[in-house]
Amino acid sequence: MTDTLSKRTPSGRFQYEIDADFVVYRLEEAGATVLALPGSGWTTRMRTSSIDIVRTALDSYGWSSDRIRPPAPSSEKITRMDEAMSWLSLIPQERYVLRRVVGARSLVHPITDRHLFPWRRLGAALGADHKAVQRWHAQGIDMIVKGLKAAA
Repeated sequence: MTDTLSKRTPSGRFQYEIDADFVVYRLEEAGATVLALPGSGWTTRMRTSSIDIVRTALDSYGWSSDRIRPPAPSSEKITRMDEAMSWLSLIPQERYVLRRVVGARSLVHPITDRHLFPWRRLGAALGADHKAVQRWHAQGIDMIVKGLKAAA
């Protein structure tokens, strides 16, 4: 995160200024975390791969010759993801299109850092101009910022 978004408190911890850049950053971080989660959960079944104690870096990060998979996110990232995704509830239910736009735009590929839904693709999915979708995204982010500031 850039230094312009944070400042140190007297206790030495970082305190972040709640603005649109901060909210977008946290939502995109949460979207990347969602996409990095494994497709299936842990199982109690014994697997052949779990017996090997020493693994290469490629195996432990999920890389193979045909597909690159991001490493599983840490518990801290998952906690931050839960917090940021809960912010979507600050957009009123009757504005569900704004929720949909902000939620879809937060999905960022964890390896390439590219948005899964570019503006034009969102516009085509909603039957609207991509500039209107950008305005709706900004409105949704503003609602989240106002809600966070009111709660603080």
